[in-house]
Amino acid sequence: MVLLKMKETAESYLGTTTTNAVVTVPAYFNDSQRQATNDAGTISGMNVLRIINEPTAAAIAYGLDKKVQGERNVLIFDLGGGTFDVSLLTIEEGIFEVKVTAGDTHLGGEDFDNRLVNHFVQEFKRKNKKDLSSNPRTLRRLRTACERAKRALSSAAQTSIEIDSLFEGIDFYTSLTRTRFEELCQDLFRSTLDPVEKVLCDSKIDKSNVHEIVLEPNKSINSDEAVAYGAAVQAAILSGDTSEKISNHHHIYLFPVPNHRCFFLFVFNHHA
Repeated sequence: MVLLKMKETAESYLGTTTTNAVVTVPAYFNDSQRQATNDAGTISGMNVLRIINEPTAAAIAYGLDKKVQGERNVLIFDLGGGTFDVSLLTIEEGIFEVKVTAGDTHLGGEDFDNRLVNHFVQEFKRKNKKDLSSNPRTLRRLRTACERAKRALSSAAQTSIEIDSLFEGIDFYTSLTRTRFEELCQDLFRSTLDPVEKVLCDSKIDKSNVHEIVLEPNKSINSDEAVAYGAAVQAAILSGDTSEKISNHHHIYLFPVPNHRCFFLFVFNHHA
C-alpha cells in the first residue's frame, strides 16, 4: 500500500513514529475517491488531518497566497510522470478555490521517454543491423539515458547519449537536439493544449483574464517536491508550528465546501 510505504519512509528518515498526515489528491477526485483515500490513510495507521487538492498544494508551495492583490485567476499546468492535469484556481482575499480541472490520465513524462526510446531503438537498428527491443535490461539502460537527456534539454539546446556496451558489446553514442526532441514529441505537446482549452471553456474565463500560470516544474522550487512542499506547510500549520519559515507562509485554514469538488483555504497574514 502506497500510503503505508510513505509512512514507513517518513519514519525511517525522521527516526520517530508519525501519526498525523495531510494527503494530496488530484483535483478531479470525487467524494468517494477522497473518502477511499482517507480510509486508506486510516488503514495505514495515520490520522489524516486534511485531504487537499494537488494544485492547491502547489499554489501554497509557490507562495501564490503572498502575491495576490484582489481577485486573481491562476492556471496550474502539471505534466507529471504518468498523468497530466490542468486546474484553474481563483484566489481572492486569501481564499483559494479550484474552479475547474481537466486532464489526461494517460499522458505524462513516460510517454515522452517512450518516444525517445523507440526513436533510438530504430537508430541503433539502422546503424548496427540489430534489434535490441526484445532485451529488457538493454531497454532499461536506454530508457534511463533517454530520461536524463530529456531533462538536460530543459536547459540545453543539445545533449548527448553515451552508453557503453549497450547491446551485444556494441557501444551506442548519439546526440539529440531540443528541436529534434520537439519534432519527435510534437503530437504529445499538442495534446496538452486540449485540457487547457477545456478548462478555459468550462470556467467561461478568457485567456486574457488568467493572471498567472504555474508550470510544474517551476525554477523557484524543486518540481518533484512542489505538491509535497505545499502539503508539508499545511501540515505544519495544522500541527501548531510557529517557526519563522511557517509564519512566512501566513496562517492557512482549509474548509471543505459541501457538494463541491474543491476546498477553500483561508489565508491570514501572521504579521498584518
